[in-house]
Amino acid sequence: MTGSVIKQLPNMLTTLRLILAVPICLMILKEDYGAVLWIALVAGLSDGIDGFLARKLNAVSRYGAIVDPISDKVLLISVYVSFAIVELLPWWVAIIVVIRDLLIVCGALLYHWQFGRYEIAPSVWGKLSTFVQITFALMLLTDKVYPFLSEVIYQAGMWSLIVMAFISGGHYLYVWGRKALS
Repeated sequence: MTGSVIKQLPNMLTTLRLILAVPICLMILKEDYGAVLWIALVAGLSDGIDGFLARKLNAVSRYGAIVDPISDKVLLISVYVSFAIVELLPWWVAIIVVIRDLLIVCGALLYHWQFGRYEIAPSVWGKLSTFVQITFALMLLTDKVYPFLSEVIYQAGMWSLIVMAFISGGHYLYVWGRKALS
């Protein structure tokens, strides 16, 4: 491989994760949770490896900076909607996840159109919310293959997800609002 192709590996992995949203959701809808866990493992590994390679190969790009969080959002939104369709989760919880992510994306686009280019930098609250979303999704999927969740753990996970969605969504609105007003 030439140097330029090697430097594209992080972007290829990010794009792969975006594409993997389709089979992951289709398998959730088919309730093939064992297969979903394997594909989710590949998606999760690609998320860690793409950032590591981008830094290690000095291949950080605008494409990666934009598509990486979009890939995460597409994957998580589609997974939570799929969970609601197969009744692993109440619809209202999936709607909270979707609205939070749509608020963030729409806020970023509005800021860009109104005030110009900005650097995409996830907040600590955003990272924590994404971590909770991923953890809860993996708990639900793993429980379908290897049942272990009690009602208390399920409720704690679901309410952690909801609280973090409100905190992180509110924090993003506050930060962008301050930037817009300054």
